[in-house]
Amino acid sequence: MTIFGFNTDVKLGDVVYHVQSEARQNDLLLQTMVFVKGACVGKHAVSYAHMSMQQGFSEGAMHELLKAQHKAALDMVQQGQMAEFGGGTEVQDVGGIGLALKWTRISPENLGASLLFHVQVSDGRAPVNSARVAAFPCSPQDAEALSHATTDAEGNVALPVALTEDVERDLAVMIQATSGGKSATRKFRFRK
Repeated sequence: MTIFGFNTDVKLGDVVYHVQSEARQNDLLLQTMVFVKGACVGKHAVSYAHMSMQQGFSEGAMHELLKAQHKAALDMVQQGQMAEFGGGTEVQDVGGIGLALKWTRISPENLGASLLFHVQVSDGRAPVNSARVAAFPCSPQDAEALSHATTDAEGNVALPVALTEDVERDLAVMIQATSGGKSATRKFRFRK
């Protein structure tokens, strides 16, 4: 596995911004951080989990996505738009026009060979009621859903996930939320 990343310094007036972008391949995230004198002043991450589930998706395609994200961050810094960079902690899918998924906690709650994943679905920071949420094994890519449930009025759902052989091997699941033609997919890793 190759690790991709970009590092660029941008001087704007008397301030030097260090823009660092990297692929967090274990989490299927593309992350860009902006530093000034070693302090992080902005952070933006997007999920490419939904794309990794498609046939033919490659490291080269992921590299191109990361390069485009890094360039967009450089453009924002050069245009003095740092206040708009990384405005939230919600991670959306690549493109940023979908829903956001946030893992709130995991619990064994007397489920035997299952775990209960607690997630929240939002759209523009507003909770999404009645979103359909499903859990899938990380591999194989054409696997059926392990479970599915619907969010409550606060966008929350408790999703039971059986500890199948695939789930135990990867110590991770893919969780996908859909509502109103929008979607979000994230890989969530856990410890036993």
